Amino acid sequence: MLLSILPLQKIFISFSFVSLALMQPVLAQEPILKTITVTGKGIERIPATVANVQLGVEIEGKNATQIQQEVAKRTTSLVELLKSSNVQRLQTTGVQLRPNYNYNNNQRELTGYVATNLVSFELPIDGVGRLLDDSVKVGATRIDNVSLTATEMAISQAQKQALIKASFDAQQQAETVLKALNLTAQEIITINVNGANVPNPIVREAMADKLVSNMPSSPIVGGEQEISASITLQIRY
Repeated sequence: MLLSILPLQKIFISFSFVSLALMQPVLAQEPILKTITVTGKGIERIPATVANVQLGVEIEGKNATQIQQEVAKRTTSLVELLKSSNVQRLQTTGVQLRPNYNYNNNQRELTGYVATNLVSFELPIDGVGRLLDDSVKVGATRIDNVSLTATEMAISQAQKQALIKASFDAQQQAETVLKALNLTAQEIITINVNGANVPNPIVREAMADKLVSNMPSSPIVGGEQEISASITLQIRY
């Protein structure tokens, strides 16, 4: 009786395997997407026309009250000059009164005080030289730096132009390569805009002691700023 059952079990198991094999779905082979990836770059140069200046008054003395009053007096004259010159974004950037010590044989000796009042402002580059000289004449003793840049509108327009140039550069690169291989571009699959950078200002350091003498107006040359952009395209062919 047992011998007659075994063949039936084998037949059933074999039939099950065949049935499962027949039930497996047929996987369709997906076409390979043929693409080329290129990165284009664009550069736009614009003139620097605006100067951001930081200067002020710094005085050292024995009496804290006296030097603070002297700094306040000179700073008032300086601010009046700047306002009459129609500078933009005039603001105080630092006010300080600190002790000055002399260290000798591990001993600290108070020798006096240093009072400082700093301001910053913007104006067109062509008026910077004269205004720096006039600032020293009314009491400024520190001219920390002069940063030169383009206007915000000029920078914004230059960023757009740099992106346009980067787009054309990427397309031309792709067309050149595909043409050399006898291939034709079909469509753009992805666009990655890496953006257009904001240019760093051009910094011109200025020393007050060089402006005190009866020299001609201090020359300030603007120069150019460079704005670059890049765009990456994935193109199907």
